[in-house]
Amino acid sequence: MIEILPMTTEHIKDVHKIEEDCFSIPWSEKSFYDELTKNKMAIYIIAKDGDDIIAYGGMWHVINEGHITNVAVKKEHRGKGIGNKIINELINIAKEKEMIGITLEVRTSNIKAQSLYKKNGFIIEGIRKEYYDDNKEDAILMWRHL
Repeated sequence: MIEILPMTTEHIKDVHKIEEDCFSIPWSEKSFYDELTKNKMAIYIIAKDGDDIIAYGGMWHVINEGHITNVAVKKEHRGKGIGNKIINELINIAKEKEMIGITLEVRTSNIKAQSLYKKNGFIIEGIRKEYYDDNKEDAILMWRHL
């Protein structure tokens, strides 16, 4: 059974492994530590299957909006609806905190992620030109009103 829980500093090593496997410009363990201990806007959750952390997601609560920072699922657990569970939990948290909407950026080449976000009510609001440092790829800016 998949359980969604708040992320704590004890989860950082496992989350960082997922981060490294999923992203070409991964965050460092220190970045996650700083998010959890210093950033008052940060909200991070994990998905666990037994003792195994299989996914995570994060969002900043900026004034009355949410900004999704990361969503990642271990490769062997993709296609099972876990990313959807993470997105839905972030949406629920945003609603509980009375945010008016949630925004995010996604690579133009990441069609699977775009599809997941669209399935969850996000719409394309714009493009951020050359947003990603590794290859200067554009980012699609998506928004969901709550």
